[in-house]
Parts: sequence; structure tokens; C-alpha cells
Amino acid sequence: MFLPVSITRTTRRLFSFAALSTVLLLTAPLGACKRVDDPDSDRAESARAYPPASRPVSALAGNQWSTETARDKRGEAEEIMAAAGLEPGMTVADIGAGEGYYTVRLAERVGAKGRVLAQDIDEEAIDRLAERVTRESLDNVSIKLGAPDDPRLPENSFDRVFLVHMYHEVREPYAFLSRLRPALSEAGPNGPGEVIVVDVNRDFSQHGIPPKQLFCEFEAVGYELIGFMERPELGGYFARFKAAGDAPLPDKIIPCPYKQ
Repeated sequence: MFLPVSITRTTRRLFSFAALSTVLLLTAPLGACKRVDDPDSDRAESARAYPPASRPVSALAGNQWSTETARDKRGEAEEIMAAAGLEPGMTVADIGAGEGYYTVRLAERVGAKGRVLAQDIDEEAIDRLAERVTRESLDNVSIKLGAPDDPRLPENSFDRVFLVHMYHEVREPYAFLSRLRPALSEAGPNGPGEVIVVDVNRDFSQHGIPPKQLFCEFEAVGYELIGFMERPELGGYFARFKAAGDAPLPDKIIPCPYKQ
């Protein structure tokens, strides 16, 4: 059955108009459309339950903060380990171990009955450190790859966790510290576990973190400051923390304000 010519032409016009409208809609400028940016788009999925850093994060500066000879001349490791109350037989973690300056000295300090877990997020650094551990026959040292928002430490395991000249580079401080906390040993022969931070009192752009900012971020996730000393001759300051009370849930953590 054929439609009348007049109706067929009208139908064609309607189809042509609809097609043209579709093309114009697809090619129209999007200025009138409002784009909604995702504030978490550059964050790891595993960190998004936690607040983002409310302050700048230092760029990665490499794994060698200074030469080992220069640091030994200042007596850095010896004084830091003494201030941390490190004893033979303890189990410790060296986070951001890099080339292993602290790892090898911690291994010597805790002795054959102690254990050291050296961790870093840089796979190449981990490989080099593993070679050093093997070369120096450090039988009480284990090596582990970590993540920027998670040190990946076993729970209830460590008497001391060392963060030496690296905390200012942690991109997800609230997720990182929250996931570190369960790794601290509960009260035992060596008392409750502690986190030891060595850093520099200067701006993040200069690879440091002001102490007040450090204190606030630790407190926000349930730590208590139990020791602090300024030691510029050792390359910065020393802070000592322990877990206090119940850990806050991720959505209950209040980010610390940042003032330059």
C-alpha cells in the first residue's frame, strides 16, 4: 500500500528535521553543561575512605638523605636508637628504608634474637636493599614492599616503628597512620609499641614538616606524643608516639588545618 505523495513528503521533512536536530545537539558547545570534578580522582581507591592530606606533600627526594659516613660522624643512628629505647631482642620496622642506613644499624642493635622488617614503596630500592642484606649476612632482617597509603605491616608485631626523613613524603597521612597503628605491639615485656619519627622543621617544599603539623596528624588518628627533642646537629627533630584510646573510624577523622 502506497501513501499519498503529500503525506510522504511531510514525513520526510519530519525525519530530516529530527536528524538535523540530533546533529546540532551533538555538535553544540558544552559551555552550558556544568562539569563536576571528582576531588578523589588522583587518589588511590584504597585511600578514599580516609580524608585527603590537608597540606602539601613533599616530592620524593630519593633514598639517600645523606652519606652514611657523615651520618655516623654525627652519631645520628646511635643517639636516635638510644632515645627510642631500643634494646636487644626487640622487633622493629624501618619504613622508607631506602638504601638501608637504619636497617643495618637496627639489625645490629636488636641482635640475633631481635627482628627488623625493612619496607619501602620503591621496588628498585627494595631490590638493592635485599642485595645488601644478603651481602652483609643480616639474618635477622626481612624485606617488604609497602604501599603509599599502607605500610602493610602484620598486626601486633612491632616494639618500634621508625619513620626517618620520610613522613613528609607520605601522600595519604591519615590512611597510612591508621593502617600502621594495629602493627604496634600491645603491652608486653617491652611495653606497648611506639612510632619513632625523625624529620626536619621546615616547609614541605624543602622536604620537611613543622612539628605542630606532625603532632596534629598523629593525634587525629589516635596517637599520643610521649617524647620530643630538637636535634639540628642530627639533621632535625625526634618525636615518639604511642597509640592512645580507640582508633577513630575513617569518616570520623578530622583533618588538620595547614598554615604556611
